[in-house]
Amino acid sequence: MADDSTSRFQAGQTGLIVRIPEVEPVVHAWRERFDPSARAGVPAHITVLFPFLEASRIDAQVCSALTDVLGSHHAFDLRFESCGRFPGVLYLVPEPDVQLRLLTQVIADRWPEAPPYGGKFAEVVPHLTVADGQEDAVLDEIEADLLGVLPFASRVASVGLMVHDGAKWQERASFALLE
Repeated sequence: MADDSTSRFQAGQTGLIVRIPEVEPVVHAWRERFDPSARAGVPAHITVLFPFLEASRIDAQVCSALTDVLGSHHAFDLRFESCGRFPGVLYLVPEPDVQLRLLTQVIADRWPEAPPYGGKFAEVVPHLTVADGQEDAVLDEIEADLLGVLPFASRVASVGLMVHDGAKWQERASFALLE
C-alpha cells in the first residue's frame, strides 16, 4: 500500500487496493524481507488510492458510494512483463495501466479530500511494490530473479478496502467491478 516504514502506518488509516494473487508465490519472500507493507499484512497489490478516508468516516453511505463508483467500471486484465524503479524501490509494472489510473482518478474525484498519496506526487504511477528502501545492489538481485519468472497475467475484478488496526492491515470490504 504505502511505500513507508511500518512505524508510519497508523491505526485508522485506510487504502483501496487491487489484489494480485497470481504474483504472490513469486514475490512473497522478497516482499516479506523488503516491503514494510507486506510485513504489516498487505498482500501483493496495486494501490488504487492511499490514504483514503479515516476509518471512522467509512460508514454504510461511503461503502454504498464505493459500490456505485467502482461497480460502474468493467473488470480488466493486466500483464506483468517488466520491473520498474523509484529511488530505493523495485516494482512490477502493470500493463496496460489505463484502467488503474482511471480507478484512482474516479475515487479521487469523488473524495477530493483524499488525494492519492496525500498529494505528494504530481503523477500517480500504478505499480506493485516488491522492495522498498533498499540499495541498488539489492534491487538488482531481486530484479534479476523476477525477470527469470515473468510474465504474469491477472484479472482485476474487485477493489479491496484495507484498514490499519494499529498493528496490521486487514481487508474490511471488497467492491466488485462489472464482469
